[in-house]
Amino acid sequence: MKRILLLVALLMAGIITYTFAYSQGDEKNKPEKGVVIQMNGDLFLKDITDYNNIKEWKFKGDKPVVIDFYADWCGPCRLVAPLMKELAKEYEDKIIIYRVNVDNEKELATALNIQSLPTILFIPRKGEPQAIIGSASKDTFKQAIEEVLLKKPAK
Repeated sequence: MKRILLLVALLMAGIITYTFAYSQGDEKNKPEKGVVIQMNGDLFLKDITDYNNIKEWKFKGDKPVVIDFYADWCGPCRLVAPLMKELAKEYEDKIIIYRVNVDNEKELATALNIQSLPTILFIPRKGEPQAIIGSASKDTFKQAIEEVLLKKPAK
């Protein structure tokens, strides 16, 4: 009897674990709203473009994107990070904001010719990406989002 109860308990635990893992897996495939998402080379290939063929830029996303290229040791990068979090919340239904640690993603950073940190890349749905190199104010980033990504004219 004890063996049967143990077997049933193990079976139930397995079903619960599988169900929880399956439902969590579905959520991981959807971009989160209002947060800065850590990006790696594979995610860039899947959601942005093939960085091995940058000469022919073909954006794969359905929302404009901001990518913050940074390093943990970079002081100006640490100043930009909280601004990106604020902007992710402000524009949560309009754009997606990613971060790329260049120390961990050297191949991606090299392919995109990232030479200075921070480099903030603005990728519209149509057209060529544009960049801000170095730290900037929140207003400067907002202006770039409005004009480059959301195509609103300057005031």
